[in-house]
Amino acid sequence: MPEKATTAECLCIGDELLIGQTVNTNAAWMGEQLSLVGIRPVLTRVVGDDRERIMQALRNSTADVVLITGGLGPTKDDITKHVLSEFFETKLVHNPAVEAHITALFTRMGQAPKQVKQADLAQAMLPADCTVLPNELGTASGMWFEREGRVFVSMPGVPYEMKGLMSVSVLPKLKERFRPSSIIHRTIRTTGMGETQLAQRIADWETGLALDDVTLAYLPSPGLVKLRLSTYAGKDPDEARERIDRQAEALYKLVPELIYGEGHMRLEEAIGKLLKGQGSTLALAESCTGGYLSHLVTSVPGSSAYFIGGVVSYANAVKMEELGIPSDMLELNGAVSQPVVERMAEGVRQALRSDWAVATSGVAGPDGGTPEKPVGTVWIAVAGPHGVSSSMGVFMGTRELVIRRSAIAALNMLRKRLLQLV
Repeated sequence: MPEKATTAECLCIGDELLIGQTVNTNAAWMGEQLSLVGIRPVLTRVVGDDRERIMQALRNSTADVVLITGGLGPTKDDITKHVLSEFFETKLVHNPAVEAHITALFTRMGQAPKQVKQADLAQAMLPADCTVLPNELGTASGMWFEREGRVFVSMPGVPYEMKGLMSVSVLPKLKERFRPSSIIHRTIRTTGMGETQLAQRIADWETGLALDDVTLAYLPSPGLVKLRLSTYAGKDPDEARERIDRQAEALYKLVPELIYGEGHMRLEEAIGKLLKGQGSTLALAESCTGGYLSHLVTSVPGSSAYFIGGVVSYANAVKMEELGIPSDMLELNGAVSQPVVERMAEGVRQALRSDWAVATSGVAGPDGGTPEKPVGTVWIAVAGPHGVSSSMGVFMGTRELVIRRSAIAALNMLRKRLLQLV
């Protein structure tokens, strides 16, 4: 790690962020991008459209880089550039190039130049002492300020406009200005074990990471845990990559059955690759997941090569008529049971003539649980060329989380069968 890493703060402006009307996805994306180029995010602030709050946040900032989003629109509550002008002791001046861009933008949208509203043209008024960053995707320009070796950058709050400016202008200029030591990441994705259990299982390996100057971050989500390995590249990126790869190889040996992919790969994509590689087809029979499992499978481009279809057998009548489950089996065991879910998987496999089939049946909640089968109880079955297997889990959380976790568990069970891990 360099003696002093370049640090960054994110200042996100907007009443809508404070009241939850808009989710602040900008801060997460900016933090990720800064980290990838070797700039260390240290703080995120969210303030409303209030002059005193914005001014206070600017005065309290201490990082090398302060990235500001929001408050650059044409309405009266958009005050960011006015506060920045005051903070940097400058004034707003007319920028002809920005006005021409705004006029051209509205012309492309079918409005004649005379129809461009004065409020929109007011966005061509920008602080005299800033470097204007052209925004090809909107009317609000980015603004770059420097003071005592520090950089302040103001960008629109609209995510795709902010991302455009960051990618085209801000990140390249920051790299040129600070020349940070780049960070190398490798993200390994796991499923089938919770964060706490996983941490215990790989504890000794994690302790040894320090010897290679590699750090580990746990990034959990429902049913999944991402393990991000990171190190500063320094003057020898190849050597840094070797250290990361060496530790990743050791991790693969420790928990091979838990790892399904790397980077941005989703579990459903990994399943698709396996099915396509084996030339196999898949069918689904869903009860408690209500089609969500099918949604995940079909969200992968090219899934038509292996996914045949499915049956959402929510009612017992559908289980009997479409999947061939005997009524006495339902009466004796209940819909949420091992015999029923196994018969669901076999039934849909036979009906749709697929190589593999997955079935789910459970109590998603918030009602419907019993002492014997509490809310969150889900049976999953996988039927394939060599028979059917099943397992029961109790998944915690809201109805949505139970459905999500059930679907992830079902996909993972199929993955392990495809890989002959069970």
